[in-house]
Amino acid sequence: MRSALVLAACVSAAQLHAQVPESVDPGQIPYYKLIAPGIVAAGQPAPEALAKLGAMGFKTVLNLRMPNEGGPANEREVVEGQGLRYVSVPMTPSSFNLADVEAVEKLLGDPAAGPILFHCAASNRVGGTWAAILARRGKSLDEALAQGRVAGLKSAAMEAAVKRVLAVPSR
Repeated sequence: MRSALVLAACVSAAQLHAQVPESVDPGQIPYYKLIAPGIVAAGQPAPEALAKLGAMGFKTVLNLRMPNEGGPANEREVVEGQGLRYVSVPMTPSSFNLADVEAVEKLLGDPAAGPILFHCAASNRVGGTWAAILARRGKSLDEALAQGRVAGLKSAAMEAAVKRVLAVPSR
């Protein structure tokens, strides 16, 4: 019951009823994982997949990659050209901060935003950000990190960043 309440606090009613594919070709969108109704964690979509996100049912693309990381230089243009919303919250494990978490939380709570493709290069930052959000919404740190790993959290550096942002002492 508690986890259902936490989830409800993270997603809007509009996102709960939104439909997107439960899985896709990993060559097109790596690490694709439905982490909550209307929220998909992912790695960097291939250019041809970016061009199909609107047809897949997405309304918003949330990119956590830094501008100098490569990837399609025209990602914003391709996404917005489909009538979708494009939001960039660039971060690295060392730059990750509470303002980043709050910006993502605000977007996830926007009833007009969902469904959302929430991506970085390999879903590691997505998983870390998701873990921080879940911990702020009442999950224990261990539960939040476990769900973050499901969403793509892989690196010790990003896990340490989550703990730093949540002001949790390192073990």
